[in-house]
Amino acid sequence: MTTKKSKAKDTDIKASIQRIVKKGKVLFGSKETIESLLIGNPKYIILSNSCPREKRDRIIYYSRLAKVPYKILDINSKELGILCGKPFPVASMAILDSAGVSLGEDG
Repeated sequence: MTTKKSKAKDTDIKASIQRIVKKGKVLFGSKETIESLLIGNPKYIILSNSCPREKRDRIIYYSRLAKVPYKILDINSKELGILCGKPFPVASMAILDSAGVSLGEDG
């Protein structure tokens, strides 16, 4: 059962993601997300709940190695794409610059 507090938190995270996509620097897709974890230094990783298990596990593994917080949202990739204002599904994304917007980094 979802509580009011967790629904409010999810709404806050969704609003934060929209602001970050508009003002910050973000990479979309599992390939770019993994590359950023291996080469760059992302601030945060966002995954949809429909991200393929193999890719999700690999991204989480690299996130833990790089000590980068991640969040698996309770929305599918199509909804995450719409949330980001994209005409395509987004299973994973790497936030490189959050433009001062906080996501509540609880990993």
